[in-house]
Amino acid sequence: MPQRNHYPADFKARIALEALKGNKTLNQLAAEYGVHPTQVSAWKQQLKQELPRIFSVKRAKQAEDEEALKARLYQQIGQLQVELDWLKKKQGVGLER
Repeated sequence: MPQRNHYPADFKARIALEALKGNKTLNQLAAEYGVHPTQVSAWKQQLKQELPRIFSVKRAKQAEDEEALKARLYQQIGQLQVELDWLKKKQGVGLER
């Protein structure tokens, strides 16, 4: 039984991107990199499927970061409001004396 080849992710990505560009045929890319044309085709399809998710994950992360920042800022505003109220109350007590 032949041994399976395991290729690094950056190698697969480079070939899939070249296949997606369409400057060379799948057979040309396969011959150039020493892989089977079916494998090149599979990597190309996988890249096509994953591209939209890459951008949606980035946007979701940005939205999540913005929400976390808003939550921290609202927490700080609340803390400052409590401190201000306490100082006003303390100052009012001091003025009555």
